[in-house]
Amino acid sequence: MGKLNSMASGMMIVSSLLLAMNAYGADATKAPPTDKQLIASAMSAAPAKVAKGATIVVMEADGKMRTLRQGTNGFTCMPDNPATPGPDPMCMDKNSMEWVHAWVAHKPPAAGKVGFMYMLAGGTDASNTDPYATKPEPNNNWIKTGPHIMIVGADASFYDSYPKNAKPDTSMPYVMWPGTPYQHLMAPVK
Repeated sequence: MGKLNSMASGMMIVSSLLLAMNAYGADATKAPPTDKQLIASAMSAAPAKVAKGATIVVMEADGKMRTLRQGTNGFTCMPDNPATPGPDPMCMDKNSMEWVHAWVAHKPPAAGKVGFMYMLAGGTDASNTDPYATKPEPNNNWIKTGPHIMIVGADASFYDSYPKNAKPDTSMPYVMWPGTPYQHLMAPVK
């Protein structure tokens, strides 16, 4: 139960951050999705076999996390955040959750904890160079990503094998947030 609470807490942090960063894209006129729709959205983030065994969590309007389905494989998936401008369901392993905790807390990620994250439905627009940008600004290199996976927490030398351009070709693997403690590999899957 402690492991789930830790993961749910991390997902709440991610959800809160995404909601705060992207509230300008919300449509308050739409009816809230059903649990069945939320689970389907969350499962779209990962391959079917991973999604089938993942814990599914959602953040409620009051900011509390609710587990829609308990999983068995160590992955936690989260549905699309309706407040963001594009689809962004995600599915993370434990190390990715720890990496996200570090990012949100503005602390260095733990060394030697490589994490894997799926975003097979794509990702919301983001700055490729500023981990804390909340909207497009001149020179913050705002990009849009399609379906992809991410490798986080690897040794810095791992990322040296990939392009670190401020304005990357998002159809090929590249490093997002290069030169920061939160650099990570973005690898398109389509």
